[in-house]
Amino acid sequence: MEAVASSSAASAMKAVSFLATPLTPRIAVPSSLKSPTTKPYILTLHSSNPHLRGRPGVFCLPRCSSRPHNETSKETDRDSTSEPHSFSKSQYPAMPLSTESISASSSPSSSRTGLVLDLGPSGSWDSAEIGSPVVKRFLSDEEERWYMWYDGHSWERSGSDSIGLAVSSNGIHWERGQGAVKSSGDVGLVMSCGKDWWAFDTESIRPAEVVIMSSTKVRAASSVYWLYYTGYSNEKVDVLDDSLGSYLENPERFRFDDKNDGKRRIPKSLPGLAISQDGRHWARIEGEHHSGALFDVGSDRDWDSLFIAAPQVVFHGNGDLRMYYHSFDVENGEFGIGIARSRDGIKWVKLGKVIGGRRGFFDEFGAVNPCVVRNKKDGKYLMAYEGIGGDGERSIGLAVSCEGLKDWRRVEDDDEAVLKAGEREEWDNKGVGSPCLIQMDGDVDEWRLYYRGIGNGGRSGIGMAVSEGSEARRFRRWTGFHL
Repeated sequence: MEAVASSSAASAMKAVSFLATPLTPRIAVPSSLKSPTTKPYILTLHSSNPHLRGRPGVFCLPRCSSRPHNETSKETDRDSTSEPHSFSKSQYPAMPLSTESISASSSPSSSRTGLVLDLGPSGSWDSAEIGSPVVKRFLSDEEERWYMWYDGHSWERSGSDSIGLAVSSNGIHWERGQGAVKSSGDVGLVMSCGKDWWAFDTESIRPAEVVIMSSTKVRAASSVYWLYYTGYSNEKVDVLDDSLGSYLENPERFRFDDKNDGKRRIPKSLPGLAISQDGRHWARIEGEHHSGALFDVGSDRDWDSLFIAAPQVVFHGNGDLRMYYHSFDVENGEFGIGIARSRDGIKWVKLGKVIGGRRGFFDEFGAVNPCVVRNKKDGKYLMAYEGIGGDGERSIGLAVSCEGLKDWRRVEDDDEAVLKAGEREEWDNKGVGSPCLIQMDGDVDEWRLYYRGIGNGGRSGIGMAVSEGSEARRFRRWTGFHL
């Protein structure tokens, strides 16, 4: 923790302001005018107009002072990031008003048990593939609101990997849009791949977490949405182990590039950050890496030397955020999950690998796509993750930790996953993964597990399972409301 504090204290403090006025085009700042101690963030706001998507508005906002607002107390300087525990009605994104939104619900049947979001209709932005669900539930005195950010792909549009938003009143029946959002009350595509040739996210983007926070580093009238996501670039990573060919495929869609030189290559991925005031219009935040990513892969001998993916962030307390992510440990020949820590959500310090594979179990080849939730009852941390078996089968496992750092242990001592692929005729019979764990409160004492499922022909969808009782140890696919 002392290393994190010293690193944070030595860094120049920066701030970003949301402007009410229209954005100006990109401004090239001469190097002679740049502050030697302050690197400006570059924010790209994605236009909802598809004709303008290739020309996003960009502006640079360097912070003149190396400290936060002068009126901020020393305690606030030290713990500069906070998360509200309650939300006013004005902080909710509005429910969809667009007539283009369509219902995504489906009647349960023997082959569609648990499916809550199917592929979009032909021609829509998410008609070919969907996954990586990030689900949030908001309760107020008047209503219950659910939001799901997820990735989508369309074969009709080249380079169309995008992030979209669907909304619901119960977390089961979802409203989605076929195209880009047009207003703060719309649903549909909300973020596309980066357009700058040097950026880390030009090939594909996948949401990993959305955190609602206020911070002295982001000046806004209220709390804003922080989207942590995975970005894939044109840069390739050499993979020498041919056995990976059966594992790095759908749903990640790592595409091998064989140059006939004895090496196989996959696109490099890194973690990114974007912020929004309505959950729909996002502004990218430039990290410390030259590509705009938050941080780079490790050195050749580090466990995360190939890529960084699925950066899921948990708010532990003021000035203490934890990021869980996965990579491939070349030395041990397995996927693994690691942790990084931050005081401000932007600068991160890696703490190492915390979960790997277990010989003879459902996660023998490792663990990916972590989702960590702090239990509201006992304060312990639960991690749902996607386990990869020795035969390549994908299942969902669960681990628990008292501190959320390196003391993780599996919930089940046997070789059973908490959720396996569906039966032969089910829509998700080829594998399940990308878990998103939600602890229900109020009148319902249960856990919900949203996940990406893969079926015959690689067809993908998003499903939901519920816990068998109040403990998150076993899950069954949702089959309908029970009176």
